[in-house]
Amino acid sequence: MTTEPALPVTDAAKDVQGTETHHFRAPVSFVRRGSRLQGRRQQAWDELSDVFVIDVPRVQADTSVDPDYVFDAEAAFGRQAPIVVEIGSGLGEAVTHAAEQNPDKNFLAVEVYLPGLAQTLQRIGQKNLTNVRVVQANAPEVLTTMLPAGSVDELWVFFPDPWHKTRHHKRRMVKDSFAELAARVLVPGGLWRLATDWSDYAVQMREVLDASPHFENLHPGERAGADGPLTQVYAQGLEGKEASDDVDTRGGWAPRFEGRILTSFENKAHQANRLIFDLTYRKA
Repeated sequence: MTTEPALPVTDAAKDVQGTETHHFRAPVSFVRRGSRLQGRRQQAWDELSDVFVIDVPRVQADTSVDPDYVFDAEAAFGRQAPIVVEIGSGLGEAVTHAAEQNPDKNFLAVEVYLPGLAQTLQRIGQKNLTNVRVVQANAPEVLTTMLPAGSVDELWVFFPDPWHKTRHHKRRMVKDSFAELAARVLVPGGLWRLATDWSDYAVQMREVLDASPHFENLHPGERAGADGPLTQVYAQGLEGKEASDDVDTRGGWAPRFEGRILTSFENKAHQANRLIFDLTYRKA
């Protein structure tokens, strides 16, 4: 893989994390849930964690990453291969399915929720996968220092927490500072794939990435107008909104990423009559 000079840990990281070292003081982009493991999840962790869990040195919290630690993908996977990183891998449905379908690629699942990582390990064992590794870590720290610059071929952010209340929008993961971190780790020409089931977050994602000098939309102008998903939200009054005649003339929405399996989370969104917004950008 080609690499670029590492960017300094500066404004982008500080805006997401608060400071370089005291990560716990900044608003986080996730909700901490219970971390107790039971039953098959505990068994999967006991049997598979030594091989598939990246042992990260910590600084403050159990999801922090020592800024001096740098991930060695070749050592972790035992080979050189294109690497796909999923931020917020949840229960591991998407990443393990993709790994099974793409044995020529390496996959790194980043998640703060320990039972989710244990469930991912369980899926790894069931599918006899060798090309997945998991790490319990805060995403901005992973992108700021843990991953080498220019080392990632694809970055996935599927259905991040929407933080609906206006006063909580600052906690949303996809913002200008996060785009800087994403650009840091991606190879030139690398892809950033995003998906959300909330239209206002989709619009924010589009605004952030369209404004970034590091990325270009692979589907400019697509799915605009009356048949576009955003116009449908307006017209049908979805997501609790009042119906309106507003039309999304900008578009830019990607077709559904075929490499993303229909997860239980996405299925619930469909059942709730929410539309899915996909975006795909390439690092310039």
